[in-house]
Amino acid sequence: MTLQPRTVVVTGGSRGLGAGIVQSFLDSGDRVATCARSETDAVKQWRDDPQYADRFLFVEVDASDRDQSTQFIQRVVEEWSTIDVLVNNAGVARDGVLALVSEEDVDTVIDLNLKGTIYLTRAVVRNMLARGGGSIVNISSIVGQTGYRGLSVYGATKAALDGFTRALARELGSRKITVNGIAPGYLRTEMSHGLEGAQLDQIVRRTPAGRLGDPADVARAVQFLVDPANDWITGQVLVVDGGLTC
Repeated sequence: MTLQPRTVVVTGGSRGLGAGIVQSFLDSGDRVATCARSETDAVKQWRDDPQYADRFLFVEVDASDRDQSTQFIQRVVEEWSTIDVLVNNAGVARDGVLALVSEEDVDTVIDLNLKGTIYLTRAVVRNMLARGGGSIVNISSIVGQTGYRGLSVYGATKAALDGFTRALARELGSRKITVNGIAPGYLRTEMSHGLEGAQLDQIVRRTPAGRLGDPADVARAVQFLVDPANDWITGQVLVVDGGLTC
């Protein structure tokens, strides 16, 4: 347990990787606010668990909607006054070669993965500047670094997030706010369920660690980057992929 609980915001924390990150911070004794389009069983369990009664907040939010995101951050500040950590995890993928991708799918991916992240981060940064510090972690993907057939739009948004991370780190470094990114590889979450068994087997064979990742693998990396003792690490994108891209 941390002696001084932090206020942590995790977007897209209702399932998969986001839920793993939320659980990690709750286990550390922190206050955690998360948002998603709808409740899940995980959200209900956290909300009904007495040990999290005054440390967990969930709000239904479409993170691609600028006004909803701003209102969510306002709610967190009203509840707990300050925000110490932001983890931008909310994201969506739409498979398909570019020639066949619909305009609606392009807009959906860009609006949530990129524009939504930028607008919500802007709202949080204003609070962090007022309190004099903080930590931001943007969850991107190895797809943004290596590319993947059928994920060109998704990869473009994740590569853009890496650029956003580096530029924002330069803007905020002198104000005691660190900004880093994590690029996960293939994880055992809902995002990988669309892959066929043969595809997953091939990925595992190509991964030096010999397995897919778990949300806990990424959550530990997040905890490392937001540790106050690591305030000289900023502007970096840490790849957590079992060695797949090494």
